Amino acid sequence: MTGLASLAIELHGKRLELLKEAVPGIARIAVLTSYTGGGRALWEVTRAAASLGLQHEVVTVARPEQMDQAFALIKERRADAILELPSGPMFYAHRQRIADLALRSRLPIMCSAKEFVEAGCLLYYGASFSDLMRRAATYVDKILKGSKPADLPVEQPTKFELVINLKTAKALGLTVPPSLLLRADQVIE
Repeated sequence: MTGLASLAIELHGKRLELLKEAVPGIARIAVLTSYTGGGRALWEVTRAAASLGLQHEVVTVARPEQMDQAFALIKERRADAILELPSGPMFYAHRQRIADLALRSRLPIMCSAKEFVEAGCLLYYGASFSDLMRRAATYVDKILKGSKPADLPVEQPTKFELVINLKTAKALGLTVPPSLLLRADQVIE
């Protein structure tokens, strides 16, 4: 077995740190997920939130028709921001709806893929999937030339992306710190 890792779970701490940097006044975050169990991802979020002095509450959405109710609960619980956990294809398929609900709720949201920010979420930080796909082609080439997959190491990402949606920031009345904008790989205006 071989391939490329995305480090999605390991990056939750950095994602929370960047969210707090973009929105310095946050104290309470909602963690939006479609997973019903805990697991390592939520353990990592709990650890990172505690180290940043953030309170957090997990809000689970098992089916698309629960999204409106989930965002109502997030507002009712007075969250200052949302961290969307990569939770499989459902959230990705409904990324526009998630972005719209977050904006309608007037909540900044750190999302799990660049395409969410293109749909209207505030931030994305993670492995560059386009870079991972290019590197995957190298693996295919090696295998087609006779390398055994078991002899090829699993590689970690080497390129990460920070994407910021300034249109969303403006709609939320946020001023993204210049230091964060300078580090962004893409700024949507």
